[in-house]
Amino acid sequence: MNIIKSLLFVLFSFSTISLTAADNQTEKSNRIVVNADLGTETISKFIYGHFAEHLGHCIYGGIYVGEDSDIPNTRGIRNDVVAALKEIAPSVVRWPGGCFADTYHWKDGIGPQAARPSIVNTNWGGVTEDNSFGTHEFLDFCELIGAEPYICANVGSGTVQEAAEWVEYVNSNASSPMTELRKKNGREKPWNVKYWAVGNESWGCGGNMTPDYYTDLYKRFSTYMRGRGLYRVASGGTDPDFEWTETVLRKTQKFRNLIQGYSFHYYTFCHGWDDKTAATQFNENDWFYTMKNTLVMEERLERHIALMDEYDPENRIGLIADEWGNWFTVEPGTNPGFLYQQNTVRDAVTAALYLNIFNNHAKRVKMANIAQFVNVLQAMILTKDDQMVKTPTFYVFKMYKVHHDATLLPINLTCDDYSYDGMTLPSISASASQAKDGAIHVSLCNIDMHNNRSVEIDLRGSDNLSKTSGEIVTAPKENDYNDFGQPEKVNIQKFTKFSVKNNILKVDLPAKSVVTITLNK
Repeated sequence: MNIIKSLLFVLFSFSTISLTAADNQTEKSNRIVVNADLGTETISKFIYGHFAEHLGHCIYGGIYVGEDSDIPNTRGIRNDVVAALKEIAPSVVRWPGGCFADTYHWKDGIGPQAARPSIVNTNWGGVTEDNSFGTHEFLDFCELIGAEPYICANVGSGTVQEAAEWVEYVNSNASSPMTELRKKNGREKPWNVKYWAVGNESWGCGGNMTPDYYTDLYKRFSTYMRGRGLYRVASGGTDPDFEWTETVLRKTQKFRNLIQGYSFHYYTFCHGWDDKTAATQFNENDWFYTMKNTLVMEERLERHIALMDEYDPENRIGLIADEWGNWFTVEPGTNPGFLYQQNTVRDAVTAALYLNIFNNHAKRVKMANIAQFVNVLQAMILTKDDQMVKTPTFYVFKMYKVHHDATLLPINLTCDDYSYDGMTLPSISASASQAKDGAIHVSLCNIDMHNNRSVEIDLRGSDNLSKTSGEIVTAPKENDYNDFGQPEKVNIQKFTKFSVKNNILKVDLPAKSVVTITLNK
């Protein structure tokens, strides 16, 4: 009996040691090395760009209410929306679409508003618009919020002359018919718009073109869209269409001066295009698949980047991710064509996933534009009459301002898995940068819906860092959101569950959270 007891004691002791070792190993597996002395690439502030399409209430009611509105405005543009957007330092805004761009004829949106013809928005909801928000109003809006404009030219139903004259109208300072027309309409100096998309989704709503046909058309349009310093962006194919990418890059190799950017679109659908879940009513299965399908984007992005590296080894052409975000079912009782959805903690976490991925691929990714600015898909802001709500995604963008034009710090990340129903995903996503003042910013997100993660971060190559601060975006429930007339449930809060000693940062990262930690000498 004593022998048996001794054996049991040994076995119990061994299992305890093994479990302890396993527990320690699990904890240690969540480890990040930040190479603070190896940063060479800049995270362009244009990665934190936005998209405003004539879709639902993004423009009318969201950004623009008209000068006669009771809602406080500046030349028809909502003052509350402008003030809120300034908080996130919007870098660039893409307009007028989207699919709408290839039905839009810009001359319908200039001159006296009362004389502008109406248009039926055949892409989104079949509503009639009065064209009161056009080129002047858009560029005025960009100036008010301090963002660069990014205009998408109509290739699908427009003409080369129409696109060329639009560039001339907004950019020319020479004596010409378009310059005189602009001055007649009240703008003396040109706006000098740099960024121009040559068509949108030309594989589909932009004309159902083949890659060969589109590329020939692209070269033709780009030839006549002239101006010093223009940054012209070619339409990409669907996110898994690598043939389209290869065709555009191959057929423009001898026309290096005509292409500066290549567009990439990716949306997260919970269970596929035809099976979208509700934005606020979802379970862990829906949560897990949302994270899984967001992470698929990185693999797709990297395959397109590999093709760009092959055909453009000098890294001249930027990858422009000018549509991205979550796409869920519209809110009950709203027009299905308006794509109006709420915004929860789940959106905050996926926004951080996207932004970390873009940051870490900053060598090639030069711009990204979340879809969309106001009231559409994964919006920054929601409006209802004179009320306004800042969404959880808004607060992630506000938190990540520290990465604008900062130096990307390469990281090595190992982490344990977020497991669900026999499937696994990496539980942690991260990116890091160094600001011009020397401060290091580390952003983390934990996609696990239930469990905290202990993370150890080795800040290699950095000076002694001791002054720290932290911020977090999360909430008690994964489907918490901010609603009209209610106190905010999701915003930026102070975060203190971390310590730093000898350049080792230890973080207790809560479940379903986004965190940014700032470290100074």
